[in-house]
Amino acid sequence: MLYITETLALADWELSESFMRASGPGGQNVNKVSTAVELRFEAERSPHLPPPVKARLRRIAGRKWTVEGALVIQVDDTRSQARNREIARERLAEMIRAALVAPKKRIATKPTLGSQRRRLTAKAVRGEVKALRGRIEGED
Repeated sequence: MLYITETLALADWELSESFMRASGPGGQNVNKVSTAVELRFEAERSPHLPPPVKARLRRIAGRKWTVEGALVIQVDDTRSQARNREIARERLAEMIRAALVAPKKRIATKPTLGSQRRRLTAKAVRGEVKALRGRIEGED
């Protein structure tokens, strides 16, 4: 089980991990030990996430979202396989927590009378400056 919040936890069947050889630091260890982690979360099939959360998660995930509806996170930050697993699980949890927060609905407002007047006077001043850039008539 992966606990996201107090009320939301993901079942083990929704997550699958595979390990591969990592690039980066590690010396000869890199060539021998599979420390990189690929965490795959079957988000589209998950019964724990409602459809609006899945839609927001898809947008947050971007290229990490596959055609099958899975979220794939790859981590090869450290030399330790266990630490990379922790990092991958934490990144997944952070993404899901971000998707759980519904965006605030924007309330349309009118500009204030003062801001309208300031905008119009600024436009008039700017227009006057541009008008004065032209050729001066009468002087030859």
